[in-house]
Amino acid sequence: MTPNMDEAIEKLPEPKDVTYQRPVKLDDALLMTKFGIYNLCLITISGTILAAVLLETLGISYVLPVAECDLMLTTKEKGILSAISFAGIISSSHLWGFLADTRGRRTVILPTLFLAFASTVLSSFTTNFWLITITRFFTGFFISGSSATIYAYLGEFHAKSNSSRAIMGASFVFGVGCILLPLIAWSVINQEWEYTLPLLNIVYRPWRLFIVVCGLPSLVCGIALLYFPESPKFLFSRGHEQETIMIMHKMYRWNTGGKGPKLALTSLLQETEAQQTKIRREETANNKSVLRLLKQMWQQTAPLFMGQYLKRTTIICVLQFGIYLTSNGMYMFFPDILNRIAELEDQGVGRTTICQAVYATQVDISQLQQVDVNATALPEVCHQKLDISAYEHSFVLETIYALGFAVIGLIINAVGKLPILVFIFGVCGISGILIVFIDLPLLAIWFYVILLTCGFCISVVNACTVDLFPTNLRAMAVCISLMFGRLGSVVGANIVGFLLDSQCELTFWISGISLIGCGVLSFFIPNIYKRNALEDRISISSR
Repeated sequence: MTPNMDEAIEKLPEPKDVTYQRPVKLDDALLMTKFGIYNLCLITISGTILAAVLLETLGISYVLPVAECDLMLTTKEKGILSAISFAGIISSSHLWGFLADTRGRRTVILPTLFLAFASTVLSSFTTNFWLITITRFFTGFFISGSSATIYAYLGEFHAKSNSSRAIMGASFVFGVGCILLPLIAWSVINQEWEYTLPLLNIVYRPWRLFIVVCGLPSLVCGIALLYFPESPKFLFSRGHEQETIMIMHKMYRWNTGGKGPKLALTSLLQETEAQQTKIRREETANNKSVLRLLKQMWQQTAPLFMGQYLKRTTIICVLQFGIYLTSNGMYMFFPDILNRIAELEDQGVGRTTICQAVYATQVDISQLQQVDVNATALPEVCHQKLDISAYEHSFVLETIYALGFAVIGLIINAVGKLPILVFIFGVCGISGILIVFIDLPLLAIWFYVILLTCGFCISVVNACTVDLFPTNLRAMAVCISLMFGRLGSVVGANIVGFLLDSQCELTFWISGISLIGCGVLSFFIPNIYKRNALEDRISISSR
């Protein structure tokens, strides 16, 4: 939608006005704007932003095997590089969440999208490990701004009765992005071209373009959001009533195409909760002292680690740490390991364990140092393409995730959270241990896929978190638990990076045992035996 459409709609003959003389609650006013193209545009943009976070953080896993020679990467450095975006997210998510709550949702989302894209483009031109590590850290630092805020931004354009539907719609778009990731990687990375850039002294190969492609959704969404306003609920909580009403008019025009009766809201009803929120936000917004801002951030967080909530917070954070340790940490090397297995099979090796394949195909750093990265033809030790099996199994994994989340959403209230957690943790943990012993590559790969599906538990644990904490602590509890989860991603990726070439079996033992431990810990979640039918708990998910 563009301003031109607004102008065209405004030129239509004005039908009979529908005026609401009495003040209307904001939630009722949002219902009056109907559910139409304005909402669908917002849902699509929000889902694409969530997909952009996935592309920026997990897309690097497809780059590591083919950028090995260009960047002179050791396996340990691959571990660091695969985790650095998560480190950027961890370091900034609390800050962005606080700023979004005090300065505005769009105020945070818009600039961080453009800054994330700029950092991504810069990273595609880097020539060594340290440069790309720094730029990828800032990519994570900035993309966290939209990741931490987009759910609130989207939900606040909808009445309570429609917000869950909107979030589920955005989650569907996100799921499509997950499935498209391996397809995008295959279509770009496996091309056969290269361009020499003398000014930068680099050879621009397909993996560099893939990094830019992963950043394009951020740019597109940033441009699209230029045509959308700040969250109406946020504006209203800050006392901007007339501006909020103008947004309602615009939403109504878009949704009705200018064909319905003209909506003429005169005023909005000031609610007690909104007034209290307005006072708190104004106090925070007017507070220019950095120390006082940090103190307020701590005051919002500290209750989670005191009294009755300490045990709950600890269990939830440990569970998320354990899940992300495997679901993201082990995933970052999934394409690389599959590529190594395919390489060994091409040499005629029929029976081998995953770890035997890893040991047989590891590249010594001395070999990399002898490679001329600016040469038009690199030696065989350098992989310029990923084997098709790496893309195929990644596509299957993402499809399983998309379908699995839908199934869990349907059965969670009927079955209960504990059986789901114990089943997934148990099956995935045992699969991780069995991988060490299976010497049929295809079967081992499928067990690897099962191991990575432990990410299903992220949503279930989030649902438990929502049940365990009161409204005033709920959002912060989810934020803190996911922060520990992403810390697990950093630790997991570095464990694999440091141990894969020398103690490969140990990496899978650590992953399997930690998941089984999480399954046991699930029994200690307070009130886990009680079934709750509160709506849409499963929608609060983040992979």
